[in-house]
Amino acid sequence: MTTPIRWGILGTGSIAGQFVEGLRALPDADVRAVGSRTLERAEAFGGERGIPNRHGSYEALASDPEVDVIYIATPHPMHARDSILCLEHGKHVVCEKPVTVNSGELEQVLGAAKASGKFFMEAMWMYFTPNIRLAESLVRDGAIGKVRMLTAHFGFQADADETSRLLNPDLAGGALLDVGIYPIAFALLMMGGVPKRMTSSACLGQTGVDEQSAYLFEYEDGAIAQLSSAVTTTTPYDAWILGDAGRIHVHAPFWGRCPGYTLYQGDDEEGTYVSEPLRGNGYDYEAEAAMQAIRDGLTEHPRMPHRRSQEFMATMDALRAQWGLRYPFE
Repeated sequence: MTTPIRWGILGTGSIAGQFVEGLRALPDADVRAVGSRTLERAEAFGGERGIPNRHGSYEALASDPEVDVIYIATPHPMHARDSILCLEHGKHVVCEKPVTVNSGELEQVLGAAKASGKFFMEAMWMYFTPNIRLAESLVRDGAIGKVRMLTAHFGFQADADETSRLLNPDLAGGALLDVGIYPIAFALLMMGGVPKRMTSSACLGQTGVDEQSAYLFEYEDGAIAQLSSAVTTTTPYDAWILGDAGRIHVHAPFWGRCPGYTLYQGDDEEGTYVSEPLRGNGYDYEAEAAMQAIRDGLTEHPRMPHRRSQEFMATMDALRAQWGLRYPFE
């Protein structure tokens, strides 16, 4: 019987609830504690989900001796601060994406992770879901030949309230950091790394953040990735990987609970649909991977290493620089 790993949940928003639901699919995951800015919120969240230890501050959660690893579910401008707090208290950390707002913050977090000797991982759940992993293995095995093009988009139409998190520059609002990281992460995974050149265009709204944007990645071998993100426009949620001997249609939503993909090879126009059933709500796969890495004594996961988080942040920093978009606190 594997000794359960005890989780703490930092933050009580929607994503925190979804992650706890994912943990319930894992028999060796013990949701032990939750921390919020107020005890009232922690009590409400924990009471609804049967979490025994409920803390009215993040520091109290980080100090809880019954917690092994903390999942950080606060808004991304707080990720660096909250990650460092937990690492300095000797906890392993899985931090929701984007792991920080910029590369400078990320380096501070990675410095704290190195000093602590604890496991730290950005929660890019897409990288661990089974159908994305299967599609990637086809690309690596040459099932569609040499990859020539990739398309991926993630946009939705949010409430137009300019004070909302998505449109507020003081909260690092905009589409890129919130959802644009998904097509970027998909491209870096399937294309095997960062592009040699990026060109992009963004619509900066009245609050100054990117309401929608499109970006073109060009690679050394001539391959191209066409990507976009938006918080004012709804896009398709599927993705395509196009090779010189076939193509893979990754069905929507490619970025989350991907139900499967269709493989087309050669002149086949019918395709073969492949679907690996999901065990839980999708968040369980990244949690399971983190727990195994912690048991193995690793400080980063080979599928989502610190280097990949650095690539994400450097890419998004470069895109924002092209648009002249800086947040007030930077």
